[in-house]
Amino acid sequence: MSEISVTLPDGSVKSAPRGTTVRDFAASALPASVVKKSLAAFVDGRLVDLTYPLERDGTVRLLVPDGAEALALYRHSTAHLLAAAVTQLFPGTQCGIGPATDDGFFYDFVVSRPFVPEDLEKIEARMRELAGQDLPYERQMWPRQEAIDFFAKRGEPLKVQLIEEKTAGQPFVSCYTIKDRDTFVDFCVGPHVPSTGRLKAFKVLSASNAYWKGDARNQPMQRIYGTAFFKDDELKQHLQRIEEAKKRDHRRLGKELELFTVNEAVGAGLPLWLPKGATIRRVLEDYILEKEREAGYQHVYTPDLAKVDLYVRSGHWQHYQDSMFPPMDLETEQIVLRPMNCPHHILIYESKTRSYRDLPVKLAELGTMYRYERSGVLSGLSRVRSMTLNDAHIFCTPDQIKDEFSKVMQLVEQAYRDLGITQYSYRLSLRDPANREKYVDNDAMWELGERVLREAMDSLGLPYQEGIGDAAFYGPKLDIQLADVMGHEETYSTIQVDFHLPNQFGLEYIGTDGHAHRPVIIHRAIVSTMERMVSYLIELYGGAFPLWLAPVQAVVLPITERQLEYAAAVEARLAAAGLRVELDRRQEKIGYKIREAQLQKVPYMLVIGDREAAEGTVAVRSRSGGDLGARAVDAFIADAGQEVARKSMPVQPVLS
Repeated sequence: MSEISVTLPDGSVKSAPRGTTVRDFAASALPASVVKKSLAAFVDGRLVDLTYPLERDGTVRLLVPDGAEALALYRHSTAHLLAAAVTQLFPGTQCGIGPATDDGFFYDFVVSRPFVPEDLEKIEARMRELAGQDLPYERQMWPRQEAIDFFAKRGEPLKVQLIEEKTAGQPFVSCYTIKDRDTFVDFCVGPHVPSTGRLKAFKVLSASNAYWKGDARNQPMQRIYGTAFFKDDELKQHLQRIEEAKKRDHRRLGKELELFTVNEAVGAGLPLWLPKGATIRRVLEDYILEKEREAGYQHVYTPDLAKVDLYVRSGHWQHYQDSMFPPMDLETEQIVLRPMNCPHHILIYESKTRSYRDLPVKLAELGTMYRYERSGVLSGLSRVRSMTLNDAHIFCTPDQIKDEFSKVMQLVEQAYRDLGITQYSYRLSLRDPANREKYVDNDAMWELGERVLREAMDSLGLPYQEGIGDAAFYGPKLDIQLADVMGHEETYSTIQVDFHLPNQFGLEYIGTDGHAHRPVIIHRAIVSTMERMVSYLIELYGGAFPLWLAPVQAVVLPITERQLEYAAAVEARLAAAGLRVELDRRQEKIGYKIREAQLQKVPYMLVIGDREAAEGTVAVRSRSGGDLGARAVDAFIADAGQEVARKSMPVQPVLS
């Protein structure tokens, strides 16, 4: 048998008989402690099972339980373990797909009834039984037609569909068993851990409704979520974060604190703002509008719909149509709900002749937009179909880009400080040059835009990561990523340099030479949409908003009916001073009233008894600091005003 040469990560070269498996090679060439804990291997950069045969000279690197690559493999193998347990406990189940995710894994099934919590307990127990048996994962290459026939005979048409779609023209397909075909078999390219005994720290979390391929028009399914880690301590920490996330879930708090509601009579993804939630939104809107006015923005109003022709002209119809609602056919034209506001603002810019002396022109609007999100991804306020964006477009000369970009960044950072947001990062979203269909085909435009953004970020000294393929279809952008309690990052603020739309609309300004020149557009959103930002703030503060954002800043609590007249006068004085205040007139015990106010996360409770009524004071209780003692009403108003002016959440209450 001929020999091959294998290069290890340290640069050393070892010989092995051709056809030797990775596991056998590693056993002869590497320390036993490393081989024992290895899960898979990279052969010439490709991730493979330890049973993979080495047929030619190349490189080998063992994958041990450490890092994202290993964890994804570990979780995918745990998803197969889950599927094996489900198919054993629920005969006749059809299997869909079961990928690893950032937080764990899921697997989709077609079952006769929805899973209930007791089912999940049984499934996890069976998974542990299978793990305890240390059953091998084995990759088998089946003739394609044999695989199709096998899954068809077993009554799994979804697997047949996957094989037909993903292996067209291939003579063989990859299938994985756990122990043997009778225990579990799945169409999968792998790789997997060597055996079920490697899987120890895992947890079945929940089940939900799903659809085949995420499309509500397809087969309804049940999705089981789980998670897995290399160590029990890591799993426990993750489960603690999940519990904290549940407590902060904006959908639950939105209901408990009476902030918003969703009603099927209106439609999915179309939330209704309740008075308290509307107050938070209004305060946020007033805040950002004032900051924009100070920064030289001019606010406009534009309609929520327009002719389809406008979006054909802008290019959105060609590149964004799948995310738009269907057009409405009128007598002589087609009208569509707008998915973004920029074409409207562009028309305002071109409504009159502009000179270089006019630039930059900064047009801002709290513009409502409509986007067709699939029902499966809609969630409370965070993923909706109708949203109001803190939008603005800066029309400037090329020489003004860096300065205007820097001003936008300063506004973003000030807003985040005032909102108490500290966990965020910057992503420079660039095009994928190989994707000519997704992006506007203009290399010079892209190179200039990307260079200017890099230079601007570097001049500001701000760290950023680059995201290839994350740009909008018409230009590069800087995305500001916010992290939630689970560490997930989402884009909330964005700044985009656009050389394309000014060309599409033929925008001009008269330069110093008296000739027409093309302006540049900077698209920017500071605090995202009102829906998404409020959902984030609900979870950031767990519903306990800082005083300036709290929908009810203080509640007046008379102990008995005797103090009601004085309590009403206190309420009136606070309201006249601009504080959002409520008077609890209910004839309930004071302890009950205080608990109710705390559950509603009201920052301050002003208790009034006979002494306070006689002395013209209030007994102040803080949401976080407890009993703060008696204060004169004017003193409370003054201190509360100072706390509101400071904006972000104080470490200790002012009134102490």
